[in-house]
Amino acid sequence: MTTSRISLFLFLGFLATTLTGCDAIAGIFKAGAYTGIIVVFLVVALLWFLVNKMRGPRR
Repeated sequence: MTTSRISLFLFLGFLATTLTGCDAIAGIFKAGAYTGIIVVFLVVALLWFLVNKMRGPRR
């Protein structure tokens, strides 16, 4: 396992333990529906990007 992957897993683990779901959902509802849709889209796009980066180049 490379150093960059270990760093990525540590960073994701840190985010998972420090960000609480209830606070995030409450903030999204206060901001409005369109903001929530944009945030969900950005999170899905980020996850898609990370998964594709971890898979490596396709041949």
